[in-house]
Amino acid sequence: MTRVVTFGEVMLRLKTPGHERFFQSPSFEATFGGGEANVAVALANYGCDAAFVSVIPENDIGNACIGELRRFGVDTRLINRAGDRLGIYFLETGANQRPSKVVYDRANSSISQAKPGDIDWDNVFDGAKWFHITGITPALSHSAADISLESVQQARAKGVRVSCDFNFRGKLWKYGKAAPEVMTELVKYVDVGIANEEDCQKSLGIEADVHVESGELDITKYESLSARMMEEFPNLDTMAITLRESQSADRNGWAACMRTHEGFYHSRRYEITDIIDRVGGGDSFASGLIYGLLNYDASQDSLEFAVAASCLKHSISGDLNRVSVAEVEKLMGGDASGRVQR
Repeated sequence: MTRVVTFGEVMLRLKTPGHERFFQSPSFEATFGGGEANVAVALANYGCDAAFVSVIPENDIGNACIGELRRFGVDTRLINRAGDRLGIYFLETGANQRPSKVVYDRANSSISQAKPGDIDWDNVFDGAKWFHITGITPALSHSAADISLESVQQARAKGVRVSCDFNFRGKLWKYGKAAPEVMTELVKYVDVGIANEEDCQKSLGIEADVHVESGELDITKYESLSARMMEEFPNLDTMAITLRESQSADRNGWAACMRTHEGFYHSRRYEITDIIDRVGGGDSFASGLIYGLLNYDASQDSLEFAVAASCLKHSISGDLNRVSVAEVEKLMGGDASGRVQR
């Protein structure tokens, strides 16, 4: 099996029941999730040898989190046990014209205090073929940004292929540096870039005539944006951009495009209605793309697998994409009927 390593923060997720507002009832659904951990779980479900690297406190909450990751077959042996707290995020799921809402409680989390030298990257990358990180971890703190940069530098030095989801989180960049100051340096060590149009503009400062709020997409503009990204960062050999058309909290159009040195590719578009949970949709796309690039000869097939995997994630509550390769390939093949399988 191909060994893939991911690095980042995993959090306790506290979600309101159903579509309720915060504290409409005095209860929350408690699970775990976080960008890079979500990717590791999905890849383990696809049969990859997936390892997750992080810093998690040595307490009962940290133990439960690690136990959840192990349940899906993720290798957690490389996780450092240190610090005092696991970050938390609160989720209120929107409906119709009311958007979902996230409130973070992750200041001073264990991983935000991690610094270069805390992780033995030689051990982490032993036998690894692929490394995945996101733009979320560098947003947590100055030291987290430093160790994130160290991670991609060490991966590149070891000959490990690097992917990065540029994920811009405006609520997190609070320690004195703007996202482009940090991310433009980190992306110099990345082979496969993953983003939406907002990530390209706000994480990397790449101006583009595309607008995430419009709900309508012009594919020619994304073709130009992907070309611009690869011109600005010549180390990138692949640039994938997700295309979401948000008609409401419950109904989205979903597709993606991708540029490689061989050409530009545009996926099938899915009309997703009655969305159960879109949190983790980008992570399911990233994990699907990694799996596709590792297992399919054709770039188009890799892109279609990623989009289909993410489409299915919208039907699943929680951060984690609990689907199999067979289920994704069935949707890729055109079976979107949703009929009962007996």
